[in-house]
Amino acid sequence: MTYLPFWLVERIIMSSTLRPHCGISCSCSHKSRQPRSVVRCFDPQNPVTSVNDSSVNKTCSFRPCIDIHKGQVKQIVGSSLSASSSDNLVTNFTSDQPAEYYASLYKQDDLPGGHIIMLGADDESRAAAKKGLLAYNGFMQIGGGVNPDNAAEWLDSGASHLIVTSYIFQDGELNEDRLKELVKAVGRDRLVLDLSCKKHDGKYHVATDRWQKISSLAVDEQSLTKLGQSCAEFLVHGIDVEGKQSGIDGELVELLADQSPIPVTYAGGVSSMDDVELINRAGQGRVDVTIGSALDLFGGPVSYAEVVFWHLQQRSSS
Repeated sequence: MTYLPFWLVERIIMSSTLRPHCGISCSCSHKSRQPRSVVRCFDPQNPVTSVNDSSVNKTCSFRPCIDIHKGQVKQIVGSSLSASSSDNLVTNFTSDQPAEYYASLYKQDDLPGGHIIMLGADDESRAAAKKGLLAYNGFMQIGGGVNPDNAAEWLDSGASHLIVTSYIFQDGELNEDRLKELVKAVGRDRLVLDLSCKKHDGKYHVATDRWQKISSLAVDEQSLTKLGQSCAEFLVHGIDVEGKQSGIDGELVELLADQSPIPVTYAGGVSSMDDVELINRAGQGRVDVTIGSALDLFGGPVSYAEVVFWHLQQRSSS
């Protein structure tokens, strides 16, 4: 039996009676939200009949996140990011709280392995990220503009792992020399490869450069096996659904569970706790989950306290 501390019980009660509830000062509008379909049909021949199926080996964990844009904690639809213009930027949430506020909360709730992503390499974002890392020193990953030249700086700032995507790609192709250079600078055990991807010609392809460029690298058993020899984990956003709270990409979650030889975290499309359980089922308990815009911490409908409780249940049953 799992016993909950009083503060968590109180938070769950508050979130269920006052939802939607951010618990912080924010700029979200708290518009009423209607229930959505929780199942994205990813296997018509074997549909999910119940997200509470007891046959699932429940070892999936919650990995929290902090996204930073121009020095502020935000939730942005990633596919709307562009290096050249902010005219089409879609922002779901902007927080009045700094990165270290969220990192301290994750530390209090014993949620290691989360990540801080800098959505831009400006000085304000770098400073904010370092404060976040310091607040949960040694237990959060960092991504956004990481390369061999600044790797040591981020590790010294308290990052547990470094997350890298665009640096190892050049002109839409995987640059294996750059990957080897990173492994030499960071070490395989502290490197996370971000293989965020979208469907292209019937396959999932890694997208780079703020997800604006589709690379030639397909996310499949061959690439996952090969790249898994050079890193400790994968982080994969389902770009087609990320930030939209419209349901997860179950086909992608299944692929990651079946073919990734190392730990992998999925993000994208979560709109309810049923979606979280669906990831647990489709991922066979082997794919961890990140939730961004959908969390009430970031103005969404999903109770952070309930997610923490769910996470504790997974740990107690593993």
